[in-house]
Amino acid sequence: MTALKSGRITRRDPLQPRLLFDPMPGRIQPALALLIHKPPVGGSWGWEIKWDGYRLHVHIEANRVRILTRGGFDWTNRFPAIAEAARTFAPTSMILDGEAVVVDEEGRSDFSLLQKSLGASGRKIGNQPSPALLYAFDLLYLDGHDMRHVEYRTRRHLLEETLRGHEGAILLSEELDADPTHLLDHACRMGLEGIVGKRQDSFYRSGRTGDWIKLKCTQSDAFMVVGYEPSTASRAGFGALMLGALSDGELVYVGSVGTGFKERDAVQLRKTMDKIPWRHKQPPVPYSSKRKVVWVQPTLIAEIEYSAWTADEKLRHPSFKGLREFQDNADVCRLRGRRA
Repeated sequence: MTALKSGRITRRDPLQPRLLFDPMPGRIQPALALLIHKPPVGGSWGWEIKWDGYRLHVHIEANRVRILTRGGFDWTNRFPAIAEAARTFAPTSMILDGEAVVVDEEGRSDFSLLQKSLGASGRKIGNQPSPALLYAFDLLYLDGHDMRHVEYRTRRHLLEETLRGHEGAILLSEELDADPTHLLDHACRMGLEGIVGKRQDSFYRSGRTGDWIKLKCTQSDAFMVVGYEPSTASRAGFGALMLGALSDGELVYVGSVGTGFKERDAVQLRKTMDKIPWRHKQPPVPYSSKRKVVWVQPTLIAEIEYSAWTADEKLRHPSFKGLREFQDNADVCRLRGRRA
C-alpha cells in the first residue's frame, strides 16, 4: 500500500481576498433615539412606527438563543414565543435589535398589557411567560460578520431578506416611505406613540448620537417614585405617586400622578412600596409643600405619560402607564437645563 503524502504547501496569493470572521459580541449597548420636536430638513432618513415595549437584543447561534434586555440581563425564559421563533433561524447566527410588545385589539403596542403579561411589579421579576412579539428593526451581526460598521440602508436590506418567509413571534418593523410630518399626523390619529427616523448612511453607534431620532404624539418618560400620598378612599391606600427626575445629577421633585391606575395594579404597587426597606419622614428631593407624604427610597421607576411641562417644571396631565423593571435599564428623565 502506498503511503499517503500531503500536498506541497504553497504561499497564499496576495491578490486573493482574505475572509475574516468576527466573533459574536457577548453584548452590545443599544443605539438610542434622540427626541426631537419637528421633523428634520434634508438628509436621507428611514421612518418606522415607534413601538411601546421593552428593547431587546436577540442573539441567535447554532446551539442557543439569548434574549438580552437593554441593561444586559438575560430574559430568554420570559419571552418563550420570541425564543422559539429565533431558534427557527439556526444554524444562521445573528443579533437582532428590536422591541418586545403586546398589541391590543387594534394592533397597537400597549405597554401596560406587556407589563401584565410578564407578571411584573416593580423590582420583582415575574414568573409567567409572556406572549409578546418582537418587532425587529436592525441587524447587528450576521454569520460571522459584525454589521455595526455597515451603513443602515444595507443592514436594513439584509434584515428584510433574513426575515423573509419566516413566521412566528419575530416580525419586521416595516419601513414607511412617507413624509414624516404626514406620517406623524397619521400615527397620532391612530393612537400610536410616534415615529422613529434613522439616518440611511449611518453606522450603528451605541447611545443617543442623533443618528436615530424620534417624534412623539404624546410625551412619555421614566421617573423615580420618591413617595406617595396616603388615602383612605382608595383600596390601595394611596392617592398619588410622588415623582422625581434628574437635574445635574440630583433628584428633583416634578409633581405627582394620581391617574392611570387599575385597582388591582394599584394594590400590588402599594405592597411593593411597603417592602422598600427605607421609609423616612425626610424627603429624598427638595420639597416645600405641607401635604402629607410617605417618602420612600428611590428604587422604583414609573413610566409616565404627560402632555407638557408647567412653568415651574412640573408634569402637566400625567398618567401612570406602569413600572419599569430595573433590568430594563430605563433612562430616568433628565431635565437637561430646563431648571435655572
